[in-house]
Amino acid sequence: MSSTLPVRHVLLAVAVVAVWGTNFVVIKLALAQLPPLLLATLRFSFAAVPAVFFLKRPAVPWRNLAAYGVLIGAGQFGLLFIAMNGHISPGLAALVIQTQVFFTIGMAMRSAGERVQPVQWAALLLSAVGLVTIATHTDGSTTPLGLAIVLVAAFCWASGNMASRRAGRVDMLAYVVWASLFSVPPLLVLSLAIEGPARVATSLAHAEAVAWGAVLWQAVGNTLFGFAAWGWLLARYPAATITPMALLVPVFGMASSSWWLGEPLPGWKLTAAALVLGGLALNLLWPRLRAAWVSRPRA
Repeated sequence: MSSTLPVRHVLLAVAVVAVWGTNFVVIKLALAQLPPLLLATLRFSFAAVPAVFFLKRPAVPWRNLAAYGVLIGAGQFGLLFIAMNGHISPGLAALVIQTQVFFTIGMAMRSAGERVQPVQWAALLLSAVGLVTIATHTDGSTTPLGLAIVLVAAFCWASGNMASRRAGRVDMLAYVVWASLFSVPPLLVLSLAIEGPARVATSLAHAEAVAWGAVLWQAVGNTLFGFAAWGWLLARYPAATITPMALLVPVFGMASSSWWLGEPLPGWKLTAAALVLGGLALNLLWPRLRAAWVSRPRA
């Protein structure tokens, strides 16, 4: 398995992370017309149908698909949309949600009985300082509650990652599409219970083209294109080559939010981003750096 990407595959990876990063702006635009839980319901409904009729169900237990669907649908995106509905800015949401890396690695290490290495503690400390920086600068666009909700959403994402890991090597696009069937029922029930049938009906009746375009962008762009392309790359190149490129997601998220929505980027926000991304990069890249150091030629 080659670790060198040709230019066209680098561009494909960048296109995926660009779609994932700019999606936070798209979410914000959709939330202006649709309540968060209804928006999440529509996202996963369009992700599942009609694709589920054309993709073979992965050979994994139904309970695994259900776990992934509920954790990612109601857990990650349901909570993320609630937080972005007035509790955290899109740029910071794109940054904070990436803490799922630490949750995922922590769960994987606990499952394998591994100990946390000093460099991983250092990486966690860097990102924690970044999160504290955000927490101490909360304002009208970002609140402590919003920060906390996104952290819980990141934990749900990590838990979903563990569920997909237990599924083994499967067609990730088909896996996500079929799991989306299990995302819809809890999101719909929660939407009707919390947002109310009247608001759901009114929102659907008055949603404009921008809102429906945002739903399709998330379902087709993020889910179908994003997961298919990312899974295709991971099947052909080492994870250590592809995964670090996901660090560009919050870069695209913060840049697009600043450009399109006018989200300010003061010094404290850029410092927090540098700390969080620095911790994430250290955690993702240190195995490669260590391997390169060990295998270096000795004089």
